[in-house]
This record gives sequence, C-alpha cells and structure tokens, in this order.
Amino acid sequence: MTTAEFIRIMNSGEVIPASSPIHVKMHELSQEAIRITMEINNTYHTHDEIIALMSKLTGTNIHESFGLFPPFYTDCGKNIKIGKRVFINSGCKFQDQGGITIGDDVLVGHNCVIATLNHVMDPDRRADMIPGPVKIGDKVWIGANVTILQGVSIGDGAVIAAGAVVNKDVPSRAVVGGIPAKVLKKI
Repeated sequence: MTTAEFIRIMNSGEVIPASSPIHVKMHELSQEAIRITMEINNTYHTHDEIIALMSKLTGTNIHESFGLFPPFYTDCGKNIKIGKRVFINSGCKFQDQGGITIGDDVLVGHNCVIATLNHVMDPDRRADMIPGPVKIGDKVWIGANVTILQGVSIGDGAVIAAGAVVNKDVPSRAVVGGIPAKVLKKI
C-alpha cells in the first residue's frame, strides 16, 4: 500500500480494522515519524533545518514562515497540512492519521493535543479505528493544554482558551473554553 492510498482511505472516514493492511501501513508510517521527530526533538536545529525536517515529516513543502519550538510529536506526519505563518509551541502532540489541516496565521500553544482517531465502541471490535479530520481555519489562536478531538472544525479567527477540550465545531470568531468547550463570547 502506498502512502497516497493510505491517506485516501484515512480521509474517507472508513472504519479501519485492526491488523488490516491499512493498520499495518499506519504502523510503518509511525516508525518513520518517530525517527524524524526524534531528530527534531533531540538536538538544536536552525530555522531552515526545522523547515526541512517538517517538510520531510509531512511529505509536503512547509512554508519558510513556519515556526516550531520542539519538542513536537506525531504518530504519522503524512496527513498534516500546514498553512503560512503558523507557529507551534513546545510539547504539542498530533495524531494525524485522520487528517489535520491548519490554516494561515495560526498559533498553537504549549502541549496542545490534536486527536483524529477514535475506537469502535463495540468491545469485540475495540481495536478497530474511526478516522475523522480536524480542520483549523485561518487566524486561530489555540491556548496551552488544549485538546481537540476527532472530526472537529474550528472557524476562522476563533480563540480556544487554555485547557479546553474541544469536542464539537467552533464557529468563526468565537472564544470557547471549558470541558467540554462552550462558546464564551464572540469577537
């Protein structure tokens, strides 16, 4: 299975059976991601080196305006799309098999977790996974220690307050906070 085939299947939202060829490819890609993120996280890198490593990790051309403070963790890398002028602060963990799209001018705070997989509720099939993309619009500010769950879209200009758990879509220009996150006000 090619990486392109894997991404197409993951982006379809199909249930991924445990031990299937798709699941095997997921583990293959995770090993590559571990190698690259260990390189990112375990020594100092110049800005240009970070851009090159993130481009290798995602399999895309990361724009020169991108910024990252390591450590950074992901268990796939190949299903992350990053816009221009994006900054990711230290300690973030992206589970991107289901797809993570980050728009332009986005700020991601310390220790943010973005999860794009869920498990089947039936205990006899619990190891099967359900992918769902996370889409983050332009000019979004995500505070420290935020968790964004599978299938969530965050509208342009939104602010996610520190410590929030986002389990449903966030409207544009809304400030949300809490567990689960609720709209606190509009900008």
